[in-house]
Amino acid sequence: MFVSISLSYYPFQLQFSHPFTVSGNSRTHTPIVIIQLEFEGVTGYGECTMPPYLGESQETVINFLNGIDLKQFDSPFEIDNLLHYIDELQEGNNAAKAGFDIALHDLICKLKATTLANYYNTHRSDKQSSFTIGIDTPDKMVEKTIEAMEIGFKVLKVKLGSDNDQEIMKRILEVWNGPFSIDANQGWKTKESALDFVHYLKDEGASFVEQPFSKNDLSKSAWLTERSPLPIIADESCKRLIDIDRIASSFHGINVKLMKSTGLREAYQMIGEARKRKMKVVTGCMAESSCAVTAMANFASLADWVDLDGPFLITNDPFDGVQLIDGKLKIPEINGIGVERKA
Repeated sequence: MFVSISLSYYPFQLQFSHPFTVSGNSRTHTPIVIIQLEFEGVTGYGECTMPPYLGESQETVINFLNGIDLKQFDSPFEIDNLLHYIDELQEGNNAAKAGFDIALHDLICKLKATTLANYYNTHRSDKQSSFTIGIDTPDKMVEKTIEAMEIGFKVLKVKLGSDNDQEIMKRILEVWNGPFSIDANQGWKTKESALDFVHYLKDEGASFVEQPFSKNDLSKSAWLTERSPLPIIADESCKRLIDIDRIASSFHGINVKLMKSTGLREAYQMIGEARKRKMKVVTGCMAESSCAVTAMANFASLADWVDLDGPFLITNDPFDGVQLIDGKLKIPEINGIGVERKA
């Protein structure tokens, strides 16, 4: 008897521990869609997360998923054909495609009784991840920094791009003396002031600066990259594999995220392409649950820096997955991407 792949999905809201603010928007929750792919009694899980700037919503994701017809595929092991079909259904919809891709990888690895890291011939590395401090008043950002220390994080990522960046950093560095990076989220305006501030950050021990200017203003980023004493990393400027060639001369590296790349397969390809070009790599996340973050944590060993703190920013994670032990990410020793659905 022919057994087809079964697809199901449902919406969910991730609630933040604190309002999460970056340059451009603030929110208390993030909408997601949880995907389940089932074959021969085995279930793979995926997650679509929709931060505002991606232009997707639960409605657009569900509409996309409603258009998927899996009857034409004999098994989930046709991964190349399946993901090509999904990508060609409609333009965009990167988060929707990523959720399907994650669920498919989870399903395949479970059926093969292996881990995602083994599937890609890498290894699950217990690497330190940064903890993100969203934009707030200096007092609140100091409080969040202390909270990150209490949770057990040893690395910090600070969101900047407001009018008082210098004051914020001065206050944070009064209580924080570990590694840190900066994410301006397209918030900086002038090249010269950015370069001055990057020199200050270098002197204070910063590791890198992410997306200083508007995603479309590659000339400013190129100017800063040429002169910067710190690596300048592309985030919003680089979503998919095809973007790397366009932005490579404007940045030292890229932040690879599943919701931008359309999933694990292309994220792995992006990391490989960046390495060929001798570019730096950050493995990052949106405000995601343990499902997508644990999936990406399987690629942590391939990155220069890891920024996978999503589950530690929310209060209602629907999955059990990656854990923080002595500041490092630990993936459960189970097959698939490394998660289990909570009851």
